[in-house]
Formats: sequence, C-alpha cells, structure tokens
Amino acid sequence: MMTIMTNPAPVFGRTAGGLLAARLEDHSWIAVPARTGLRIANAWRLKKAMADWTDEDFWGSCGIVADETAFRDHVAEIAEHHRELRRLSRPTTAARRSTPWGPAQQSCRYGEGISCHSTAGHGGFHLDDLRNAAVHPLLRHANGWYEEDCDWAKVAFTFPRLFTTRERRIAAESLIAYYPDAWEAIHGIELAPGQSRVKDERRFREVHAADWIVISAVRSDSHPGMVDCVATMGGARGAVPVRHYRVPVGEYAPGAFGFVTDPDRHEQVEPSALSA
Repeated sequence: MMTIMTNPAPVFGRTAGGLLAARLEDHSWIAVPARTGLRIANAWRLKKAMADWTDEDFWGSCGIVADETAFRDHVAEIAEHHRELRRLSRPTTAARRSTPWGPAQQSCRYGEGISCHSTAGHGGFHLDDLRNAAVHPLLRHANGWYEEDCDWAKVAFTFPRLFTTRERRIAAESLIAYYPDAWEAIHGIELAPGQSRVKDERRFREVHAADWIVISAVRSDSHPGMVDCVATMGGARGAVPVRHYRVPVGEYAPGAFGFVTDPDRHEQVEPSALSA
C-alpha cells in the first residue's frame, strides 16, 4: 500500500491575550510587541488550544519582524521549507565518525560525498575530495570540514539543489554578512552599506580609528541618569590606554559596534571619581 505524504498548512489565530499566533504541526509561534516591531516567540508541542496560549508558554525567539504581515510571511516560509524537506533525501545514521568537534553522535547524508555530523557540542559538514574541489577557492576549506555556525553556508551555496529555498536564502545572507570579500569577488559586485556586518564594522573602525569608543559601561550609582563608561581609542581591547566618561542615559546607545564618545560633550572623569 502506497503511503501518501501530506503537506499541512499553517493555522493562524489569536491567543488569550489577542496576539497573532500560528501553528504548524508541532511548531507554534506568537507575535509579541517589541520596541522595533514584533518578536516571534516559539514553542514546541503545545497541547493547549491556540485561544488558551499565553506568553508564558513560549520559551524561544526567532527574531524581530516589522508587522503581522511579515509574521505571516515568516510562518509561510517555514511551511514551504517543511514541504521541500519532504522531497529531499537526508537519511541519518548513528555512526560515530571522528570530526574536528569530537565523535559524531548523528550523521546525515545530504548527497554523495556530502554529510552533516552532529556532536555533543558542535557540528558541521564534511565534503569528500571530489565534492570539496567544487567549492569556490575563496570559500574552500582544504580539509573539507565546514562548521555549522557560518561555514555551512559555503556548502549550501555550492550545492543549492540539496537545500531548501529557506536554507539557500539564509546561506546567502550569511555569506554576505561574514564573507563579503569572497561574495563580491565571486559575483563581481560591491555590497552597499548595511548589507554586510563585516564590511560595516570594518568601515566603522576605519572612520573612528582616532575616536574614543566605549568598551564597557554601567549605570552610575553616584550620578543618577548617567552611565559610567570605559573607552579606548578605536575600541581596542587589552593593555591600551583607557579613558573614563560619564554619558547621559538618554544619549547612550551602543549600536552594533560601540558607542563613540564626544569629548566636547561627554565629561571625562578620573577613575577614582566613578565610585564617588
């Protein structure tokens, strides 16, 4: 008898508190208002009816989206991801192969010569010599191992047919963010500001190389409404000269790469004065 594989669609509704919610098989999400949009909170195998869900039922987070439309798009993308996974062959085994991160507890075969291994603490892909030779030289690892945090994207980029649309999108975003020089060289383009975290930080460090950038900060006990800051030139860490500043709480926003002090506006104080 032939088994027919179904592709369940996500179900949307509202929680007890009126939050937009969604369920797809064992996965559940709610859209929680946040300062910059909606935080997507997630949970696994909730037994309650959606109308009885509360914030306390959700323990994970999938990031921030702009609005409810973006929340629905996020869930729809995951649903399509699940449908595509059903069409891909990724058999798993419990073979305890040696990896750079320890013995594998589980291994998944993505294709001929391409396997993903999980260990107790980390994991990643291994490509045999033939498959590794197909990786672009700017992305290739000589030993054929690609860890799961960022380097997996190099495998997905090289063998897109073995990955879902969602995985390919995330892989491209990861390569742009963390390997911008390789991405630009391969595609013959120049990434714009805001597209790559690595390039943005590099630009930030160049522009502010001679500025005093905060490396640690704490609310002042002795001066309410102020932040006591420790800064170094260019934001360098280690055995370098440091300066101490007091910055109004309303102004202190570290941003992605650090808070740049303004000597004309922010008070420089002696270290002994921070506890005074």
